[in-house]
This record gives sequence, structure tokens and C-alpha cells, in this order.
Amino acid sequence: MGISSALYSGVSGLNTDSQAMTVIGNNLANTSTVGFKGARTVFSDLLSSTIYGSGGASQVGRGVGMSKVDNVFNQGTFQSTDSNLDCAIEGTGLFLLKKTGDDTTYYSRAGAFRFDESGYLINPEGLRVQGKPYDTSGNLIAGDPKDIQVVSAGLEPANVTTTMTLNTNLDASAKEIPVATAFDYTNTTTFNYSSSTQVYDTLGNQHLVTLYFRKQDELGGGTANSWNWYWSAANAAGTALGQGGNPNTIAGSFTFLPDGTLAAPATGTIASGDLNWANGSTPTAIGLTFDTTQFKSDSVVISQSQNGYGAGNLTGVTIDNAGAVTAAYSNGVQKKISSLVLGKFNSPNGLELVGSNLFKATDSSGTPRVGLPGPELGKVFTNSLEQSNVDMGGQFVEMITVQRAFQANSKIITTVDDLLNEVIQMKR
Repeated sequence: MGISSALYSGVSGLNTDSQAMTVIGNNLANTSTVGFKGARTVFSDLLSSTIYGSGGASQVGRGVGMSKVDNVFNQGTFQSTDSNLDCAIEGTGLFLLKKTGDDTTYYSRAGAFRFDESGYLINPEGLRVQGKPYDTSGNLIAGDPKDIQVVSAGLEPANVTTTMTLNTNLDASAKEIPVATAFDYTNTTTFNYSSSTQVYDTLGNQHLVTLYFRKQDELGGGTANSWNWYWSAANAAGTALGQGGNPNTIAGSFTFLPDGTLAAPATGTIASGDLNWANGSTPTAIGLTFDTTQFKSDSVVISQSQNGYGAGNLTGVTIDNAGAVTAAYSNGVQKKISSLVLGKFNSPNGLELVGSNLFKATDSSGTPRVGLPGPELGKVFTNSLEQSNVDMGGQFVEMITVQRAFQANSKIITTVDDLLNEVIQMKR
């Protein structure tokens, strides 16, 4: 080896230190980048040369080279946000995204999402977020992940009322009404208690159905625990329906035990033939369930429910901590559209950086395991964004170390230059 070999060793040190400073600079430049994963440089010595002396063969290094730039995938801290579409991952999973017209899957930790004009969930660069869609019954559809889209055009269809449930108490001390007194929905002396419920027809129109409860000695052979129920409504023309149109007909009845509970399940039906709303809708029967008690307390409706609703427009979209994307409508409907999916690599350091907080899979990273958020792939937190995992203090220490190394390698070159000058001067 000649003296010039030391010169090349110094040059190799300058090159690798320059590359290390580039990595440090990139880390510091992205300290505010959402989901950014910092990198580190790994150096290795170059192939050594063998020299021979009186003591035998020895090896002398030929400088330093860049071995690898590793991405550091440790967890970043979370920042709370005001957007319910912002998502952060706790764990090692990554979001899946695709460009329009490109089958390549990209991966990212940055979860600052929004919807575009077509209703697709996208990241700031316009890539579409991938997820598993739900069917109309709220079950996940098997198959590959797809673009998450919430269609905002048009209305969410109405749902006709087919069931109604009332949780009530009927006053045990209520006065029995004589059998001879005919029921009349317009006369409060012919019934003990009434309750109204809003129902919906097949077009989404609202109608008021009123149930009437009458305690009388018609069923129990003298008992004071028997009640009849009636109903009334009005169609679009104002014509009375139910017992409003036929006051002498009992819609149904039920009996209580001495402890105030029902002797048998109390159910009933309002037949579709009796529900002609005269507005172009299709008459549909309503099944009733009475969750009723008879205690000595005021008659009261504790709760009531029915399964119908009118048409509604989209009012908002949320993502919950299970990754489910849910659309909310003005009619109160909450519809699950899709669920975010995450990908996890055995060797995330093998991912290829493609800019814009995106990675691509490579042979070194392997094939990801893709599935719903959870303990294995990572948990999703909404109204949060993962911050850069770069430690500024640590980077400044690295910067000083690299700077000193660069200065030392520079000194090697200047020293070798001085030695070469001495050699040249020897000729004079």
C-alpha cells in the first residue's frame, strides 16, 4: 500500500459522512410530518488489503462505505384533532391505499383522511383508502379490500313500519268500564288510557297510530285483570281507520296475573287491509308487542319503539375505533359502509420509500398480512394523528458526531496532501 491509499480512505469517510448528514437533514426536515418514520445510516468497513512485514502478513482497512439506510418504525406520539376522519395506528400496521387506475397497493402510517367529490375516502394526495365493505345486513363482505366510498347523492330510502313495541304500565286501580258502554275513540270516558306512536308507510310518509286501553269485565268471567286494546288512525283523506271507523270492534286483549305481570305474552296485529293510507303507498301490516305490567301506579308509557323511518339525506360520516366507516342520515339511520384494513410486514425495513408518506412492498419486505384492525395488526384511534417519530435531540447529537467525523476525514486528506508535498520536495 502506498501513501495514496490513506487519501482514498479519507475520501470514503467524507462520502459516507455526507450521506449520513443527508439522512439526518431529512429526518429533521420531517419532524412535523404526520406519520413520518425516521431513518438511520449503517456503515461498514471496506474490503481490507494484506501487507507483509517482518512479523508476517497483516491486513489494513481501505476505508468506509454505506451499508444501508434503515427506516426506524418505532411508534410515534398521537396528537388529538377535531376531525373524526383522522386516524392513527397503535402498533406496526399500515393503511392500504391505491391510486385511481393503478392496481399497485401503497402503504402509509399517515391517517389524515377526507372525502372527495365522488364520496371516496382519500388521503391528502388523492389516493383512495382501502377497506372491507359491509352488505345491507351489516355483515362484512369477503374478498379483497376495495375503495371506501360513501355515496352522498340522493336520499336514503324510507323503511315501512312493520313492528311496534310498547313498554307500559296500566294502573291496577283504574275503573272498570261497563260492557254496555261502547268504545268511542273521541270519548275519553270509554277508555282508560291511550298512547300515540308515529309510524311510516312505504313512501316514508308519517302517520299517527293511537292505541287505546280499556279495563272491563269482558274476558275474565268477573276478574278485574282483563284489558282490551283498540287503535285508530287517519288516512291522507282524513278518513278514520281502525276502531275510529268501527267503534264496536275489539282489536285485541290481554290478562294480568295477581302479581301484575302478564298471564301470557301480549301481541297483536294491525292488518294490512286496515291500513290503506290512500296516498299511493302499499298497505303493510304492523305487528305489536306489549311489554306491559299492571301495578298500582299511574298508567304510563315507559318506552315505545317502531322500526320505520322516512327518507333521509346524508348528514355526516364517522370512523370509530374499530375502523368502521359509518354514514349518518337525517332520518336517524346509521349505516356501516366499510371497515378500514391494515397491512403488517414481517420486515418493514425492506419497504421501498416512494414519497408522500407512502411505501411499496418489495421482495425484502415480503407479503403483508392484511386484515381488520386489532391487537395483531394494530389498533386504530380516531380524532388522532400519529406524529413523526424523529427525536430532535438525538438527531442533533448525531449531527455533531457526523460533523466531527467529517472534520477528521478532512484532516486525513490534508495531512496526506502535506506528506505528498514532502515527497515532491525530496526531488529538489
